[in-house]
Amino acid sequence: MRGLMMETPLLVSSLVEHAARVFPDTEIVTRTVEGPIHRCTWKDVRSRSRRLARALQASGVREADTVATLGWNTQRHLELYYGVPGLGAVLHTVNPRLHSTQLIYVLNHAADRILFVDLTFVPLVEAVWEQLDTVRTLVILTDRKHMPETTVPGAVCYEEWIAGHDDDYAWPELDENAAAGICYTSGTTGNPKGVVFSNRSTVLHAMGSSLPDAFPVSADGVVLPVVPMFHVMAWGVPYAAALSGYKLVMPGPRLDGEGLTELMNLEGVTHYFGVPTVHLGLLAHWETSGASVPTLKLATTGGAAPARSMLRAFLSRGVDVRHGWGMTETSPVATVSRLTARHEGLDEDGKIDVLVKQGRPLYGVELRIVDEGGRPLTWDGRTSGELQIRGPWVCSAYLGGEPGSALDGEGWFPTGDVATIDPEGRMKITDRKKDLIKSGGEWISSIDLEDMAMRHPEIARAAVIGVPHEKWGERPVLIAVPTPGGDPSKQSVLEFLEGLVARWWLPDDVIFVDALPLGGTGKVQKTELRARYGGGIGV
Repeated sequence: MRGLMMETPLLVSSLVEHAARVFPDTEIVTRTVEGPIHRCTWKDVRSRSRRLARALQASGVREADTVATLGWNTQRHLELYYGVPGLGAVLHTVNPRLHSTQLIYVLNHAADRILFVDLTFVPLVEAVWEQLDTVRTLVILTDRKHMPETTVPGAVCYEEWIAGHDDDYAWPELDENAAAGICYTSGTTGNPKGVVFSNRSTVLHAMGSSLPDAFPVSADGVVLPVVPMFHVMAWGVPYAAALSGYKLVMPGPRLDGEGLTELMNLEGVTHYFGVPTVHLGLLAHWETSGASVPTLKLATTGGAAPARSMLRAFLSRGVDVRHGWGMTETSPVATVSRLTARHEGLDEDGKIDVLVKQGRPLYGVELRIVDEGGRPLTWDGRTSGELQIRGPWVCSAYLGGEPGSALDGEGWFPTGDVATIDPEGRMKITDRKKDLIKSGGEWISSIDLEDMAMRHPEIARAAVIGVPHEKWGERPVLIAVPTPGGDPSKQSVLEFLEGLVARWWLPDDVIFVDALPLGGTGKVQKTELRARYGGGIGV
């Protein structure tokens, strides 16, 4: 017997329709690229995304065509998030921090028809325009007053482009498995790989990431997503916002601590999403200026391992912290680490020990760790193995590949991470397979050593690399960024670590730098560190 329930497809367009019907007057606030604060509502976003869909159709865009963006977190970019997949086309959010050769590659590989860009990124497009094979139209996300001169022929002003179309548009009822978005992963060697999200996976991800043990924000919430809309769909926040109907505060291009604090206080922000580099800038501003955000309840961090000093700074100010983990291939949110009632009796260090873990999987996501032969390992919190994942918002293949080609023979996606899982399902990544250090035949976890180093009161960020060693094969070298005003010495760091790690884990060298090299998504570029400091010891 089959169930007798309606088979309503899960579509991105249904999210904005829901928000406009149920939360029509809830605000979307943007600090625009042009400068002024812009205010609109969910009802306005629906209207303008419908007009956008009409404009796209009039320009010849059809179902399954790809449309690219190079944009900040703004209300115009939000309209593209709904208008493009709503009509059945595919939204390709491009990271402007890519090298020009990779920028050209992803735009050509995705076969994008139209490219939408914010004013900031017009020079990027001008530099590569002649090498783009499929893009035929450049639309600049601004109004006539701010429309720049450009060398790109036939560039179009966004506001004028949609002004000629009304919002009397009915979203097509698509197959829920139709592609809705494409993001290219930066976690690979060689050319980036395209991950294709479906309407179904996008809606389910929005539901899953809004669960109470994930990032729960009700319609009363005021959310500032600093995580860029060009980075894995801003962790799905623009879609979860419509699902729950909360107020969005879009920071545009200004992401400095002073600017974010000003915007948070202006709009009464309660929830804030960002990567550690942004958090550290915000906290540094609070520390030096004495500023605060009294309304802030929750800070969510992801994209890179959080520094213990960062977690401590938020907790000491009464701000709850949640640490999310995922990959482009997982849409991205797969696990979340949070404090629960059972952790109330822990001291601050004990709470931070919980928060630095990557946490428990959301409903729908399954995890396992396996040995080198692919055999599942026990969840005891000590045994480590390769982390594998599966679920309804986990990719099965990359753009251009055969369905299932990214999975192992049992249907699991190999993440390339090495992890432990404790009996309560809390996962902790101990390293990337490629970053493990083998010294004298024994493994050293670079992530665990980094975590221990960042417990030092004068170290803000740390990275550990393995360098060749004549006797031991490899030895760890610690590259550290001191805290503002800190002046740690190599000896003080080694003495500090002696009580935390085995002696043979102690770095052979400690190098202090002003900043670590970061990639387009905020992750430390260990390949660059190896090129700079990986010459070897005694070889």
